[in-house]
Amino acid sequence: MITRYFQLNNELEGSVFLFGARQTGKSTFLEAQFPNATYIDLLDAKSRRRFRAKPELLYEMLQDKQEGSIVVIDEIPEVPELLSEVHRLIQKKNLRFVLSGSSARKLKRKGHDTLGGRAVPCYFYPFVSAEIANLDLDKALLYGMLPPHYLAKQPQRLLDGYIDVYLREEIKEEALVRNLDAFQRFMEVAATCDGEIVNYENISNDCQVSAKTVKEYFGILSDTLIGYTIPAYTKVVKRKVVQAPKFYYFDVGVANYLMGRHSLKRGTDDYGHAFEHLVVQELVAYRGYRGKRETLSYWHTYDQKEVDVVIGDAEVAIEIKSTEHVETKHKKGLNAFAEEHPDCRLILVSLDPITRKSAEVEQMYVIDFLRLLWGGEIF
Repeated sequence: MITRYFQLNNELEGSVFLFGARQTGKSTFLEAQFPNATYIDLLDAKSRRRFRAKPELLYEMLQDKQEGSIVVIDEIPEVPELLSEVHRLIQKKNLRFVLSGSSARKLKRKGHDTLGGRAVPCYFYPFVSAEIANLDLDKALLYGMLPPHYLAKQPQRLLDGYIDVYLREEIKEEALVRNLDAFQRFMEVAATCDGEIVNYENISNDCQVSAKTVKEYFGILSDTLIGYTIPAYTKVVKRKVVQAPKFYYFDVGVANYLMGRHSLKRGTDDYGHAFEHLVVQELVAYRGYRGKRETLSYWHTYDQKEVDVVIGDAEVAIEIKSTEHVETKHKKGLNAFAEEHPDCRLILVSLDPITRKSAEVEQMYVIDFLRLLWGGEIF
């Protein structure tokens, strides 16, 4: 069994919401972390029906528990009416709850009690490199880091099922969109923009829906944790910069599947896009798990100078290239950024196997970079 980087049991002083996309491994993690907790699985149809019919059953069930006892409710968005009972049990019985879910949207959309700050939100991610001995980089780049997919012998079938379940259970059953076919088409078009600057009008034309609808669709992907945006670094010193965000699916394997990428060959644009995505995916997870406050952004000027990731207020700038031989041309974006932010640490992550420093740029082999990242040596 793979030990997850994120740990909760020793830090649980109050209650938490644990959000994460489907199949990131939340249930397995919670069972391992809290083997002695009272565990309520709302994916179980019988339990779900009973609690929906009578939410106050939860209070009746738990009112005699010892103060400070831990209760895990898996997939709380399935019966959000229970949150009022959870609130009452926290206040009157001082119980501690771990409430998991694949989407906060159901809670927000229906206006249910979100415990008034009595439960801290945490986020769970796909596997990260720090959890896997001898990471198979090419497998991770093609099939992603969702536990069932990375560990499977035939992950392609699982990816097909993953998207089907997402569309059926997250989108159709919750009636989040009127036209499921249009939303599925949007997901495929959004995948072609993965890691790219978002242009709502272009996506609108490709999907044949309004730009307003496209923005709503991106909001659904964000709220259901299937995607996220990285903002632009907008501090202007000399060059005029792009202001629009970039979009990424939460897992590179999902993006590949939606784009129809069934193989990746080193040296191609597709491989380069997947390589960038995986490194960004690791940075996002690291920031989330470590509770870092530094923002992640990107920098792109109107004269086409670019840096893939800027950490904080120009504390670190990272360029991500899938080349096996770093050349001067690969450092142009970093050098341009350094002209405006001379105190910034400059890092180029690549497949070049020799980690070294050239002038002001630290050239890091991707595996070395990931080791340093999770060791706390990047930020």
